[in-house]
Amino acid sequence: MNPPKVLVADSISQRGVDELAAGGALEVVVRTGQSEADLVQLIPDFSAIVVRSQTKVTAPILQAGTRLRVVGRAGVGVDNVDIEAATRRGVIVMNTPGGNTISTAEHAFSLLVSVARKIPQAHSNLQAGKWDRKKFEGT
Repeated sequence: MNPPKVLVADSISQRGVDELAAGGALEVVVRTGQSEADLVQLIPDFSAIVVRSQTKVTAPILQAGTRLRVVGRAGVGVDNVDIEAATRRGVIVMNTPGGNTISTAEHAFSLLVSVARKIPQAHSNLQAGKWDRKKFEGT
């Protein structure tokens, strides 16, 4: 018997693809950048689809996915998935709500340090061919 097929429709890390394929329980196919029409043609062979933000999982795609059982959103929201259509078809929709928590905290901290040290202003000043370092002492 053939293993269930998973379509990875948006770019995810190779590690994620490898994890899905590990052990051979799933056949993982990566096909990114597909249009809605392309996905309607592809999806009947798949039991699952993994998306990020680019791919919209619309009612026509879900309707064509006769074997489709799950939509996995590698990210926080599910606004790019037609939840009502998925529910009508009995397709589970899941996401990774905490997936970017550390990145978000790192980014926020970096922005705080950047503002405290006046890095954007110093960069602009340097690009203008000046270096008024006394203006850019941090807090």
